Order: sequence, then C-alpha cells, then structure tokens
Amino acid sequence: MSVSVDMIKKMLPRTYMRKYVAHQINVAITYFKDLVPAMEEYVYRDGTTKNLMSLKGTIPVVISDKTYNIPVCVWIEPNYPKAAPMCYVRPTREMMIVKGKYISSDGKVEMPYLKDWKKGECDLFSLLQVMVAVFGELPPLAMRSSPELEQASCWLQFHRQADGRYCVSLPRGDGQPFQHENETSC
Repeated sequence: MSVSVDMIKKMLPRTYMRKYVAHQINVAITYFKDLVPAMEEYVYRDGTTKNLMSLKGTIPVVISDKTYNIPVCVWIEPNYPKAAPMCYVRPTREMMIVKGKYISSDGKVEMPYLKDWKKGECDLFSLLQVMVAVFGELPPLAMRSSPELEQASCWLQFHRQADGRYCVSLPRGDGQPFQHENETSC
C-alpha cells in the first residue's frame, strides 16, 4: 500500500510539525519501502506512555556480501526535528539482540549520529542510511541456535486429557511412545 504525504499528515497530531515530518517520512519510505508509518503507543523506560509516530518494518543490510532484512522501529516524538528519533532493532522469535557498541540489551540503537543530532543537519533518511552502514559493520541481531528453537517447540508436546489434565508425551530412546502409566501430569 502506498502512503502519501497527505495521508501521513492526517495521521500526525497537531503537536508535530506536520508538513515537515510528513515530508521526512515520505522521503524515508520512498527508499526504505518495507517501513510503514503509524501512530502507536510508546512506553518510556519510566513506564509512562505516549502516542507517537513510528516507522516499523525492515531495512536491508549487507553483511558479508549477503543482504539481510533487519527489523527496526523508529519512534518520532513531537519535538522532531529538534530531537533525534528513538530507534530500536526488533528481533523476530528466531533472532536475538547482539548487545554491542551501538545496541543496548533492549535493542535501543545508540549511535553517535543520534547522540550528536543537530536540527537542520540530520534527517530521517540519513539516519536510516547510517543505521544500514553501521549494522553492516556491527550486526545488531543474530539467529538463535537451534537447541533454543527446539526447546521452544517443547510446548507442542503437551496434550489435554479428557479429564482436563495436561500431560506431556515424550518418545522413549527406542522411538516408541511411553505407556500411559509412564506419562507425567502437569
């Protein structure tokens, strides 16, 4: 679905510089086609919440000559462009955050471009380009190892009995199922 500048302006509350922010978002999503703008509730670290404009989706990052789609969320506060957006990597279930020089354990992106943000010199599209370049050098996410994924699939082995109890059935070492009297109730 194509999103126009006018559609973005209508999403933005009057507390935003609507024309400017809508233009910035439009430029960004023109080049980063997998990002989608939306007004959503942001929860600050102190627990307070606020409806903010967000761009969610993936950005293409080249790592070792292979392109990966890195899931991100960019939050834009009403004081943008005076203040830098808040950026996060958002791993899927199969991924984990790689805490590092520019990524916190909760996935927050903390690059010099954001810390040294200057109105008039920095913009949303350039920020996304910097993220692509930095993530290409220092990947923010990694795939989980297969034992962790296999452990997650353990829940699929629970069965509900006619009497309402939940039981787990595990195969024996010889591949045969355990007899009912050997099952464990939870």
